[in-house]
Amino acid sequence: MSFLKASTSFTRFRILDSVPDELWAAVPEKLRQFAFMDIDDIAEERSFGWTNFDDMLDTKWQQSPPEKAGYLTFSLRLETRRIPPSVLRKHTRLALRAEEERLRAQGKKFIARERKKEIAEQVKLRLMGRFLPIPAEFQVIWNMTSQEVYFASTQTKMIEMFADLFARCFELRLEQLMPYALALRLCEEDSVKALDGVESTSFV
Repeated sequence: MSFLKASTSFTRFRILDSVPDELWAAVPEKLRQFAFMDIDDIAEERSFGWTNFDDMLDTKWQQSPPEKAGYLTFSLRLETRRIPPSVLRKHTRLALRAEEERLRAQGKKFIARERKKEIAEQVKLRLMGRFLPIPAEFQVIWNMTSQEVYFASTQTKMIEMFADLFARCFELRLEQLMPYALALRLCEEDSVKALDGVESTSFV
């Protein structure tokens, strides 16, 4: 998802740890260290990593730097190779049938359970190379003054992936700013207990 569109959904975070001053100069190198790795020519099921905010194909930040005024901008690029279940079932059945015929020629009747599992894995690996991975991009904006981070997705799995990669890359922990956390930031100390006592309203 993109912040450059007329409208978008996003998740807001705050950085829990103190950001060391020396990190800012190291950001470009850290982004390259955890940059997206292409899987077009290898039979991997999934790949993800950082890429340029302005061009998701630029994993070396040659087109533009991540720094933009008081912000850092980059993207989380994810590519997933999916085999349609019906295709996988068909080719697995064909492979098992061929194995049964081979065993019958040897006077055997059954395929061992471990062998069936091995055949299924071999079929999946073979088919992987015949399907191109599907790309997706989720942009990131990091406010260096407020230490708030905006991530262009609201999907739970993507949020978890982003927070984990961010922590590994920058060694900084993120806290998702849910409505309760945002309310705490606006309340005075003596209002916290009242906020904790608020009950949700059902509109059904």
